[in-house]
Amino acid sequence: MTKNFARCFGQDIMRGEHTIGGGVKTKQHVDGVLMKSDSGNDPSYYFKKQQVEKKLGRSITTEEFQLKYYEGPDTYESGTSIFDPVLCELAYRWFCPPGGLVLDPFAGGSVRGIVAAKLGRKYVGIDLSARQIEANMEQAARICGNNKPLWHIGDSREIDALCPDVQADFIFSCPPYADLEVYSDNPQDLSTMPYPVFLKAYQEIIKKSCALLKENRFACFVIGEVRDSKGHYYQFVPDTIKSFTACGLKYYNEAILVTAVGSLPIRVGRQFEAGRKLGKTHQNVLVFIKGDAKKGTADIGPVEFGDISSEVLNAENP
Repeated sequence: MTKNFARCFGQDIMRGEHTIGGGVKTKQHVDGVLMKSDSGNDPSYYFKKQQVEKKLGRSITTEEFQLKYYEGPDTYESGTSIFDPVLCELAYRWFCPPGGLVLDPFAGGSVRGIVAAKLGRKYVGIDLSARQIEANMEQAARICGNNKPLWHIGDSREIDALCPDVQADFIFSCPPYADLEVYSDNPQDLSTMPYPVFLKAYQEIIKKSCALLKENRFACFVIGEVRDSKGHYYQFVPDTIKSFTACGLKYYNEAILVTAVGSLPIRVGRQFEAGRKLGKTHQNVLVFIKGDAKKGTADIGPVEFGDISSEVLNAENP
């Protein structure tokens, strides 16, 4: 996996979600230390920080935890790809009607489903990995009460057959970033495909997902650019925009999610000196509308406010 290692140097921690139990084959260095990448997805980031503080007998700043225990040599079982629950919460409150149904065609982790359930939304996700889905369901059983997310095991290219009765109020997902992380040896896994083949399958999934989205509803993908073996960007971001607009949706909002920045200058030093490749410290949050945005906004109603984050993060480990 030398090719993937070279491309990952300087990338940041939230870039999709990987399979429980060692499916990810990407290697990553942080400050010269090879990180774990097989610990699974877990929404209890801050609970882990509290555990570290208890062990140390003192409080630590979020930045210190991020650098030393979440990214550095004492990595606290972080994995490389934990989806941001705060971003989840905002996306649901802003773009999904209360009680609405969220469709997630790349449901590799538990976070999006759990946050949807805690906010009173329904959630349907699809992932190839039975082991991943089992882990998601175990977490949801501990956290979600009666309103549990629903995950289907299967190929998202068959989302129309897997979810024939779904009429989604919001599409929200974080797809594999091409072959940046190779999640399995399954030939149906998009991350195993050369980019042109990946893109064709990716476009098919977006098209079928958008067909299940109600009129006057929003869709949101969280993505980031990926380099090929020669260091050139695939143009994954514009390809995603084109894929949605080809389905008749309009490109409506873009936000930037700033990710871990503390050790970036150290991590990207070698690649910048060798080829002037800048390190990334952000993800692109792309929002699309199917139909009329004003009608969709009216259906969502006033912006919700509240605090469910600590409950979601700590319910698993009381």
